[in-house]
Amino acid sequence: TRQELDTLAESEIKNRDVVLKLYEALRSRDVDSVHQILTPDLEYWFHGPPPHQFLMRMLTGGVSPSFEFVPLSVVSFGSTVIAEGCDAATSVSWIHAWTVANGIITQVREYSNTSLTVTRIGNVVAGRRSPEIAPSHCPSVWESQFSGRAGKSVPGLVLAI
Repeated sequence: TRQELDTLAESEIKNRDVVLKLYEALRSRDVDSVHQILTPDLEYWFHGPPPHQFLMRMLTGGVSPSFEFVPLSVVSFGSTVIAEGCDAATSVSWIHAWTVANGIITQVREYSNTSLTVTRIGNVVAGRRSPEIAPSHCPSVWESQFSGRAGKSVPGLVLAI
């Protein structure tokens, strides 16, 4: 219904705002705000060259202050928020796929120098997945834009939500 779609859109905006607040807290090195936004048992997954695990090193205090995550694109699909950017100085493109639940980030997938395509499996309305999944139709709902800026060929992955 229209009300369910409005509620879903509102939820997506709130989830996007949580992620944007996290990036602001990371930029300003506001540890208290970061701790309020992230669950203490954050589930973290990484794909890319090991030296490029900038987010984990930043969250644990081990990354150079010169690397900053400035999202150039942020989109939300239900509880998943995708943020993408690139660091021209180090030729690194990055994508974060955040999972937000009740205003708290519970999971992040970090992709470095990787092309990502997000596809939707099934229909989701007001947070509930419909039972009908068309096996031959998984539409792409988002594709990374900055992975080519690294100046070299990068692996491509599909994230199904």
